[in-house]
Amino acid sequence: MSLLLAACGPGDKQAPTPATGNPPAAAAAATAGPVAEGAVPTLQVRTLEGKALALTDLRGKWVVVNYWATWCGPCIEEMPELSALAAMREHIAVIGLAYDEASPDELRAFLKQHPVAYPVARIDMYEPPRDFGAPNVLPATWLIAPDGRLVRKYSGPLTARMLEDDIARLGGPKPG
Repeated sequence: MSLLLAACGPGDKQAPTPATGNPPAAAAAATAGPVAEGAVPTLQVRTLEGKALALTDLRGKWVVVNYWATWCGPCIEEMPELSALAAMREHIAVIGLAYDEASPDELRAFLKQHPVAYPVARIDMYEPPRDFGAPNVLPATWLIAPDGRLVRKYSGPLTARMLEDDIARLGGPKPG
């Protein structure tokens, strides 16, 4: 069975991205980014609340790094899923990276309308974090293992269940 996901591509409001046909959570192909699976990426950002946040601060947890934009419909649709995951699973942390030209004040106003339970940082679209690069489509998500290794790259929208299933497949706790 072929699955088609809607995702936001450069210049598109919603560009389709074909699934890979691998396990259900692999409903997205690899995204652009210089760090290969198995490598230990670095990320240091300042959240919209002004707090410094680094991937190293989250060692011991599964970390979901999610690029999104205010103009991306699939991004907005997946935000409640990621928020529920962050709020209900102590072993999972989510970091939202706004890949958007909106100002920090505009992003804060947007998040008042679309609240999330995870930290969000604004990313410079012209100089994105080196180890993650510029995504080909949005949303774009990376799954980092508790030891800091990149274990999965995704393009297109995800559900909490898809991420939990992948975490379980990779040796983490079973969804529950």
